[in-house]
Amino acid sequence: MNTPFDETPPPPRRPGLFARLRSSFLTGIVVIAPVGLTIWLLWTVMGWVDGVVLPLVPNTFQPEQYIGINLRGVGLIIFLLFTIVVGWIAKGIIGRSLIGYAESLVNRMPVVRSIYSGIKQISETVFAQTERSFEKACLIQYPRRGIWAIGFISTTAKGEIVKHTETSGRLVGVFVPTTPNPTSGFLLYFPEEDVVELDMTVEDAAKLVISAGLVYPNGKDAAEALEEKAAKELS
Repeated sequence: MNTPFDETPPPPRRPGLFARLRSSFLTGIVVIAPVGLTIWLLWTVMGWVDGVVLPLVPNTFQPEQYIGINLRGVGLIIFLLFTIVVGWIAKGIIGRSLIGYAESLVNRMPVVRSIYSGIKQISETVFAQTERSFEKACLIQYPRRGIWAIGFISTTAKGEIVKHTETSGRLVGVFVPTTPNPTSGFLLYFPEEDVVELDMTVEDAAKLVISAGLVYPNGKDAAEALEEKAAKELS
């Protein structure tokens, strides 16, 4: 006599045609969207630069006069060459003298001075080539103990920060990024013993922050990371 335990479970139901088409469509969107948006953004930026630069170029030097068509991107190439030449001149003694003289004139203009100084600070922050960068990725307990956040170690505290803080050990400056935009966040100072350094690189930690924890370094996802942690605890 057969018992309920002898019944074999029914085979898993295969997704229907519509479900498979929907899955393929969403996968295609994931593949096409980043490529398409990147190409569209580059194409739009090139057109905008061409529209600004080419009207400033004399007609004699316009490429359209020689080839008969308007090539997109020529203005961008001219702008890059012009920027390189200006940067090369600015590194020399004469260039630095001219820039210093021009900035002294700008500093005498009340409204222009504020606008120029603000744009200059933003440009130096974004485009300046500096040798210093975040040293390591780390874990810190923030905004309270028991809650862990990923941070980037920047430097150790110096000067007045050390003088006015009530701590006997070293303070470590940690930049705590926000998700999904890691360029914004908070600069916090923690006692050195409260900062847990990670083996992952700064780039891998940034990917983890941008993906809201879904993309783990070395191609792993959050579920695989939890499985590895559980296996280590059992061993």
